[in-house]
Amino acid sequence: MLRFQLLLFTLVFIGGSTFAQDPKWKKWETEADTLMNRQEFERAIKLYTKAIKSSKLKDKSAYPPVYKRAVCYYSVGMFDAALRDVATFMVEYPDLFQAHILKAFIYRESDDTENQLTSLDAALALQPGDPGLNKWRSGLYLEKGEYLKVKEDLQYVKAIQDDPEVEMYLGFAYYNLKEVDSAFQALNKAIELEPTYLPAYLYGGSFSLQENNNELALKYLNMALRLDPENLNAQFYKGIALLELDREEEGCRLLAKAFYAGEDDAGDYLKEKCYTLIK
Repeated sequence: MLRFQLLLFTLVFIGGSTFAQDPKWKKWETEADTLMNRQEFERAIKLYTKAIKSSKLKDKSAYPPVYKRAVCYYSVGMFDAALRDVATFMVEYPDLFQAHILKAFIYRESDDTENQLTSLDAALALQPGDPGLNKWRSGLYLEKGEYLKVKEDLQYVKAIQDDPEVEMYLGFAYYNLKEVDSAFQALNKAIELEPTYLPAYLYGGSFSLQENNNELALKYLNMALRLDPENLNAQFYKGIALLELDREEEGCRLLAKAFYAGEDDAGDYLKEKCYTLIK
């Protein structure tokens, strides 16, 4: 899906270009464009390479095949080669929005959070206010534990196109910023937007347990288990809530079920509150 999105970016760039073409390499580029549009990326790479070698990149108008080859390299998982081509292209076109987005996609595939952020910041500087990019960036801030930045990005996204995922992660940011009431409001808003959105119930149960509000935790977790009766997290959290409410038989039974299904963390509670287990 991401590659298709990126391909659309590429097509916009190609379609909007007015670069002069050297007749000696124009045919190869045109044929490569056709192959790329058909997602025959390896064959397209070969023709873009012929076009690039023929043009020798003597002037600025010869650089679009370099960008398009980078997209093809990305699409076949050759990320280092893609980055090299993007770097070459951006010497002549440092402010092309699509190039910064391509870099962000490549760095995402490489699990490079810092360079993803740098690329997204550059893209947003060129086209401010894109809610999709703000949402993407907020996820990276979340990984880094920069919850205030998560909050800022998602509050902006929420104002434009709210959805359950935005509210859930906003709730997570609020909770880690010690804004507990706002966290629960966001989770409840996620549920209001999509009553079957399971993650909101799980976070609601988890946060309620941490706040020692075990009755509220049960309300969230009972709903989670109605949606997914075999969800191990919901079973685990509900077992803890039941134990905290001195409903030991129910709690131990649910924790044992979660433990034997693969929730190893339930073992500690079972040993402490219920009985000694050897798995």
